[in-house]
Amino acid sequence: MELEIHQKHENQQPKDLPGVLVIKPPPPMVLFGDKFLVSEKFKLLKAWESPLPLEEFLTSNSRSIQAILCSGATLVTPEILSLLPSLRLVVTASAGVNHINLPECRCRGIAVTNSGNVFSDDCADAAVGLLIEVWRKVSAAVRYMRQGLWMSRGDYALGSKGGKRIGIVGLGKIGLEVAKRLEAFGCTILYNSRKEKPAVSYTFYSNICQLAANSNALIICCGLTDQTRHMIDRQVLLALGKNGVIVNIGWGKLSMRRNWFDAWYKERSEVLFWMFLKMSQMFLKSCLQWTML
Repeated sequence: MELEIHQKHENQQPKDLPGVLVIKPPPPMVLFGDKFLVSEKFKLLKAWESPLPLEEFLTSNSRSIQAILCSGATLVTPEILSLLPSLRLVVTASAGVNHINLPECRCRGIAVTNSGNVFSDDCADAAVGLLIEVWRKVSAAVRYMRQGLWMSRGDYALGSKGGKRIGIVGLGKIGLEVAKRLEAFGCTILYNSRKEKPAVSYTFYSNICQLAANSNALIICCGLTDQTRHMIDRQVLLALGKNGVIVNIGWGKLSMRRNWFDAWYKERSEVLFWMFLKMSQMFLKSCLQWTML
């Protein structure tokens, strides 16, 4: 019944409604469908469902498309923007906007909005959880127990996280939430950021190698830019040392190339890389409807 109502609504939509282009479905649409985006104020144009090539699809709908809904997997390039003369808004279901050509949007007067701080708490929880997993050896202890090794080898020796020095790369909203959580565990917080933040008491390092040398673990929370791409390189890894831990909740390209990883791993370093797949949220519907008023 719900599907029938949804299809009926789509069939009744006037053709002159403003169009919202979706080139590839963002995570919430993959998980929940597009029912939460059904509106009488705009129509969804799902490019991935069309048999037409993307360029032809955009050209045929160019006059009606006033907004793009995307995620980090969809590149919003100058070529795409040039085909959409009526475009007024790009909404991304992610905190990062690296996949959107911001200078081109600015030149064309196109507004860009992202998820803001919606994911900050969840990202911070994930980062701390992963760090605890490594230092407390939770998964390894579970495997030890399930294999029955405790009967022949005795209790599994757990690690410890107390008193560790944590270097946070990127002390934005997520980085600050990570720091707040780790302080409660008795950790000392150090950080590297674009500039020193006088409002916090944490020790600032302008050089990331120096930060690594004074840390037991690095948590990467910064955005991806030309300056941060591959910033976690061989020198940083060597400075962190063979017992260091890295938790990356940012972009994969912030981290070292494979050959640097291989060289470091051979020194028996304990490394944890985790690409946090950011889920979207229900604010998109209200955001899109507001802009179409």
